[in-house]
Amino acid sequence: MHWFAAEHAWLARMLFQRSLAAIYLIAFVAAARQYRALLGEHGLMPVSRYLRTVSFRRSPSLFHLHHSDRTYLVLAWGGAVLSLATVVGLTDAVPLPAAMAVWAVLWLLYLSFVNVGQTWYSFGWESLLCEVGFLAVFLGNDTTDPPVLTLYLLRWLLFRLEFGAGLIKLRGDPCWRDLTCLYYHHETQPMPGPFSWYFHHLPKPLHRAEVAANHVTQLVVPIALFAPQPVAGIAAAIMIVTQLWLVASGNFAWLNWLTIVLAFSALPDDWLAPVLPGSTHASVGTPVAFAALVCVVTAVVVALSYWPVANLLSPHQRMNASFNRWHLVNAYGAFGA
Repeated sequence: MHWFAAEHAWLARMLFQRSLAAIYLIAFVAAARQYRALLGEHGLMPVSRYLRTVSFRRSPSLFHLHHSDRTYLVLAWGGAVLSLATVVGLTDAVPLPAAMAVWAVLWLLYLSFVNVGQTWYSFGWESLLCEVGFLAVFLGNDTTDPPVLTLYLLRWLLFRLEFGAGLIKLRGDPCWRDLTCLYYHHETQPMPGPFSWYFHHLPKPLHRAEVAANHVTQLVVPIALFAPQPVAGIAAAIMIVTQLWLVASGNFAWLNWLTIVLAFSALPDDWLAPVLPGSTHASVGTPVAFAALVCVVTAVVVALSYWPVANLLSPHQRMNASFNRWHLVNAYGAFGA
C-alpha cells in the first residue's frame, strides 16, 4: 500500500514517539509524586469522594473499577515504566500489536488520571496529552511504514492548536490587536520562569514585533502544514523556534513541549538524517488490518472535528474545550483575555 505509507517519515516518527514518551514519563512521575497531597484519601480533593458523585459514562476512568491510594500509585509508576521503555525504543523491537497495546495503555492510564483529577487536571495541556497520546497508538512502529493518514491527523491537531490560539487572541483582548500585550504579559503570566524578568524588560518596539510575529506564526504558518515538503517542514520549524522562545520566556508545563513534539512529526527525514541515527529505512509495507484501523480512526476524527471547527468559526470561541469525555479532537487556545 504505497499510497498509504509515508516512506520518508521514519525518523520523524521515531523522534515524535520517543519525545512523546518522555513527556508521558514526566507526567506519570508528577502524578505519582503529587497524588497524595492533591487527590489522595487525605488530599485536597480526594478521588474517592469524587467517584461517589460521578458515573463512568460521565467521566471514564479505570478508577471506577477499583480505587485506593495504592492503586493510583501503582498505575502511575507503571505508566512511568512503560514510558521509559518507549523512550529507549523497546516498542520498536516488538510486534506491531504489542507496540500499539503499549501506547493504548499509556493513553488509557493518563486519561483515567485526567478524568478524576478535577481542578488539578483541568488545564489544556492535559487534554492535549490525551489527544496526542491517542493518535500515537495508530502511528505504528519499525515493523510497518509510517501511515500518511495518522501523520496528517497529527498535523490537523497542530493546526487546531496554533490556529485556535491565534484566533482567540484576535477575538479577545484588544492589546493583541494593537500589539501591546507583551508590554506586561511576561510580568503577569501565571507562571513566570527564571528569564521572564529579562523578557519583560526588552524594548517596547521588540515586544510589538514579537506580537506581530506571533500572529503570523499562529494564523498564517499553520496553513502551510498541509503543503508538500519541504514547505510543511519549514512551517513546523518556524513553530518549533517560536515554542522554544515561549519556553525560555515562561512556564506552561508541557504545553509548549507537546507543540514542539507535534511539529517534529512534520519534519522531513532528510533534515533529521544528519543528527539522528538510523537514517536509512527500506519500505516494509503496511498490514491490511492496520491500514483499515487507521482509516476507521481517521473517519472518527473527521466526524468529531465538526465541534472544534464550529468553535473556531464561532464569534464566541471557547478556549481549551473538550467536547467528549475521552478528550478526543478538542479545541485549544490561550490568553484570549
